[in-house]
Amino acid sequence: MKPVRFEYFAPQSIDEALDLLSQHGSDAKVLAGGQSLMPLMNMRLSRPAIIVDINRLQGLDKVETEPGGAITCGALVRHRTLEQATDVGGPAPVLAYAARHIGHSQIRNRGTVGGSLVHADPAAELPALAIALEAQVVLRSAAGERLLEATEFFITDLTTAIEPDELLTDMRVPGLTGDWGWGFHEVCRRDGDFALAGAVSLVRTGPSGVCDDARVTLFGVGGTPTRITAVETALVGTKLDDRTLAGAARLVEESLDPASDIHASMEYRKEVGAVVARRSLEDARTRLAVGGI
Repeated sequence: MKPVRFEYFAPQSIDEALDLLSQHGSDAKVLAGGQSLMPLMNMRLSRPAIIVDINRLQGLDKVETEPGGAITCGALVRHRTLEQATDVGGPAPVLAYAARHIGHSQIRNRGTVGGSLVHADPAAELPALAIALEAQVVLRSAAGERLLEATEFFITDLTTAIEPDELLTDMRVPGLTGDWGWGFHEVCRRDGDFALAGAVSLVRTGPSGVCDDARVTLFGVGGTPTRITAVETALVGTKLDDRTLAGAARLVEESLDPASDIHASMEYRKEVGAVVARRSLEDARTRLAVGGI
């Protein structure tokens, strides 16, 4: 099939793009990488009257690291750029590592950070990373700018808090201080497919080797990526031994309530969610043992 008739605009500045979104509101869709929007339009599941192509906007295609380790990813940063960004390899290498698992190489060459975040597929990697890394998103409109925590931004399947006249311009990731280890695992039907279940784990230990902070985020098992707070609480104050991580996996399975669909049953997702969570925690522990991030 082919998309319905639409008007096409290619603004040359952010202000021009924001003016277009202000004028056309919900009739407009932003085109960045197009890896989700174009298939939806071709199948006529999305029928925008206006397309605002932001690929010519300057300054949104950079990954920048601040002295304190914080990272800013522009909305037009391609997944491939994120995968290869040397700056990301310092304070948050999990971001660069996980980018390798986003779709196939052709998708990574075109798909963007902003597009993935706004599309908010519950099985996508970047929304889960944004929550695990306690990132913020910058939303701009003709009326001004607002900053949202990732946990506030993602509402449910394919739904975010962005308004029709707003443009996501950046994702900001705070620096990680202290000794952190990280792990990322997902299970897909085929390499490059969306995850049936995935996990991002970060753990930090103090001088005594006892865990003093933990973040465990699951994706592909609900409407949005979910931090499993019961597991995080259980890990703090422990030495992260095998028995502790096995207990954490059981807690993950008990905490999940995924839906069944044509790809996997609820029972499968619960079990696999526990497995990938344990594996990601084991990898985080291993990285801590060799010096962490």
